[in-house]
Amino acid sequence: MSAETKEAILDEAALRRLTDTAAIDVDLLLTDFAATSPELETALASAEVLFTGWGCPPLTSDALKRMPELRAVIHAAGSVKHHMTEAAWARGLVATSAARANGLPVAEYTLAAILFANKRVLQGACVYRESRTRPNLLTLFPGIGNYRRTVGIVGASTIGRRVMELLRPFDLTVLLHDPYVGRTEARAMGAEAVDLDTLVRRSDVVSIHAPELPETYHQFDRGRLALLRDGATLINTARGPLVDTQALTDELVSGRIHAVLDVTDPEPLPADSPLFDLPNVLLTPHIAGSLGNELARMADTAIDELERYAHGQRFEHPVHPAALARSA
Repeated sequence: MSAETKEAILDEAALRRLTDTAAIDVDLLLTDFAATSPELETALASAEVLFTGWGCPPLTSDALKRMPELRAVIHAAGSVKHHMTEAAWARGLVATSAARANGLPVAEYTLAAILFANKRVLQGACVYRESRTRPNLLTLFPGIGNYRRTVGIVGASTIGRRVMELLRPFDLTVLLHDPYVGRTEARAMGAEAVDLDTLVRRSDVVSIHAPELPETYHQFDRGRLALLRDGATLINTARGPLVDTQALTDELVSGRIHAVLDVTDPEPLPADSPLFDLPNVLLTPHIAGSLGNELARMADTAIDELERYAHGQRFEHPVHPAALARSA
């Protein structure tokens, strides 16, 4: 992992747990598998497990040759796509990820965004700040509120499923689009399975939780964005390229819809992008995922997996290569 990642996610308590569980030199940090030194050669030659995080370099064939004893990769972050190469899977390595732990704050951010969007919290605050007197919100925002609103979830990913769990206590109708989830499974999650265009047409809020894949590039293009009902809100905490930025910008400049965007394409947006100043846009700097003390959850999850491995138990959060074709 990178030095910044190590400092951010591994506090003293986490380092103690690591040394209690494994024969590990917590001061030895590898940021490049091509690096050479007698100390690194010895460590790599005997390494059975890699404990990785953001900034981990790819496990190329050359890198794997230096680690003949390597059996497992425990990732204290989300996606393993960057470092778990075809060569790593062909070697038969087992891998685990803290993606679920990293997804929890994303789901919490999304829940807050949904409830605030229907309540028009951002717009109400802007009006209040400018007028310095109590505005007539019912006149400004007819239909304001969360009662019997319709929320569309795009993608029954780990995060998408958690969002649906969090929505259960509220008087909301939840729609789901996921090509791998049928009606019965969706119903068990408290949602109605529909095709994507139907979801977009019917929803007051659409929240994107699909992976970035070739087939999801610009999933929300100009035509699909036009299907959003007037006053609807689009939330994107997934990946920026799933949305056509120029098409979305045009819709938002018109004032017809609203958006909560934690990811964009490009990221960050150009400094002159109108999205920074529009009153119907909440633009945040990729903060929905784990930050601050939430990083400890990812470290704890990964160390829990290391403890399971040390006791000969199966990983609780394994990553299967076949599933990577349709996951983040």
